[in-house]
Amino acid sequence: MSIISWFKDRLFCDLAIDLGTANTLVFLKGKGIIVQEPSIVVVNKISGKVEAVGARAKDMLGKTPTSVTTIKPMRDGVIADFEIAEKMLDYFIKKATDNRGFWLRPRIVIGIPTGVTQVERRAVKDVALRSKASEVYLVEQPMTAAVGADLPITEPTGNMVVDIGGGTTDIAVISLHGIVFNHSIRIAGNEMDEEIISYLKKKYNLLIGERTAEAVKLQIGSAYPLDEPLTMEIKGRDLREGIPKTIVVDDQEIREALEDVVSAIVNAVRIALERTPPELSADIIDRGIVLTGGGALLRNLDKRLREETQLPVFVTDDPLTSVVLGAGKLLDDLDLLKKIALD
Repeated sequence: MSIISWFKDRLFCDLAIDLGTANTLVFLKGKGIIVQEPSIVVVNKISGKVEAVGARAKDMLGKTPTSVTTIKPMRDGVIADFEIAEKMLDYFIKKATDNRGFWLRPRIVIGIPTGVTQVERRAVKDVALRSKASEVYLVEQPMTAAVGADLPITEPTGNMVVDIGGGTTDIAVISLHGIVFNHSIRIAGNEMDEEIISYLKKKYNLLIGERTAEAVKLQIGSAYPLDEPLTMEIKGRDLREGIPKTIVVDDQEIREALEDVVSAIVNAVRIALERTPPELSADIIDRGIVLTGGGALLRNLDKRLREETQLPVFVTDDPLTSVVLGAGKLLDDLDLLKKIALD
């Protein structure tokens, strides 16, 4: 490596971050996505020391001794535990930049949900600034997702983006590098997991943990009937007997468990369509609805929305990374970034 390339490698450490309820993704300018890990921290209750962050912390979920606790510092897309969120972000930033010392402080772009308050925005900004950022730009997640999906956000045409994350579902109609209308509900992927836990508890008296519920959702969860039925063996604790128990469930049962959450998301999209200006509605009829975020991976959610709205519905190539890739692209277009960043 030449001295010039070595110097550039350390000079340019601008970052784009998708600080999500379920996962945090970090994009390093010139390198791509460096970090993609769960937003989880394990802390020693006695010493206050952070024992694990991210993927390692998730492996410990539900398995920790009483001396340590598992904390999710993000809730509904916003910071619930300021101190732990700062430690988590600091860890991910150091990991993304190879601990190179930040003798030049990075510029950071962070994607946040559309429904957050001014106080919540300030909290996100403060956490990033305390993690050694020189400048922090906050951009609404549907906007960064639209940039990541290569939608023509600067043109006078309507683009509808539905971003289903872990804690929030954000729906936005975008035109002329601005959000014309947005609607956000704090119902998304985490609520799907909770509904699966609740359903199995009621129907089978089986208690399962968050990790198992997420695995069930990913393996056999769906929003619309499948072409071929799926089944899954689930292990948990029998609430009556108090002993381990194994059951087999099918996709129809899990679809039933998820119905309330899916209906809430469909209803939110309907509300957004009803309140969209007529000229932009005409564009959406032609261009359709773009789904992004981890929740967009739920099987046949696009089919369900297509049937309910009678509009074309598309899932982005990689829904999990659309927000952070869009934020990363904005690092190369500062003029656009300054136009769409929140004050």
